[in-house]
Amino acid sequence: MAKIDADTPFDPDLTEAPCIGICLEVAKHDSGVHQHKRAQLLFAAHGCMRISLKDSHTVLPPGYAAWIPAGVSHRARMSNVVQYRSLYFEPVTLPSRFGSCRVIRLNPLLQALAERMAHWEWAMPPPQQEKILALFWEELAQAQEETFTVQLPRDHRLAGWLTQISEGVLIPGPLNHLVKRVGASEKTISRIFSRDTGLPYQAWRQRWRALKAIELLSTGSTLSEIACQLEFSSDSAFIAFFRQQLGTTPKRYLPSGRT
Repeated sequence: MAKIDADTPFDPDLTEAPCIGICLEVAKHDSGVHQHKRAQLLFAAHGCMRISLKDSHTVLPPGYAAWIPAGVSHRARMSNVVQYRSLYFEPVTLPSRFGSCRVIRLNPLLQALAERMAHWEWAMPPPQQEKILALFWEELAQAQEETFTVQLPRDHRLAGWLTQISEGVLIPGPLNHLVKRVGASEKTISRIFSRDTGLPYQAWRQRWRALKAIELLSTGSTLSEIACQLEFSSDSAFIAFFRQQLGTTPKRYLPSGRT
């Protein structure tokens, strides 16, 4: 019963088990903005997701998971084939330290546990879940946190531009381009980004491009295609930028089987 498709009606808040899981494969999906009474851990066994909160944007490549506490509005989008996994937990079962959103790296044991939990039967009696859940919480508490997130500016003048950016219609350009599009001065835009995101505009733009690159790598785009789309002068310039931003090469985020 854990395996469903994108059209299967499903509401995790209508179940009674301490933890329930789902797994499905989707080619393209947009959950829309929603929230649950349960906390959620979502990840992809294959493919890349984009997670949007009110004030942040996160890219979630394979091998990483997003923790979303109960009651937090969010939106998950997938633009390529994704083997989607999601676990939902009753708030009463949760350790208090899991009260905020975070992205964590799935070590082999934690990934194996989460994968098993995503496949177990919804009707599994709670006593049968307890031992696995205990080990899961222990591993989750020790998991390394990662930052695949960029904060979003909140000024209403940037709302339309941000929508186009998040939908992939635009790639953030140089500051002078944004000035012309928004109709605000460079000084004003710089102040907005520093205030709302903690980064000057250029640093924010570079962060966004790095996250977009991770997403494009997961779709099978070549380095040349990504360098062109993200407006780099050459493949080598893109690779150097990627290493500077993320401390590794693009190869790390290529789909399995590609080199």
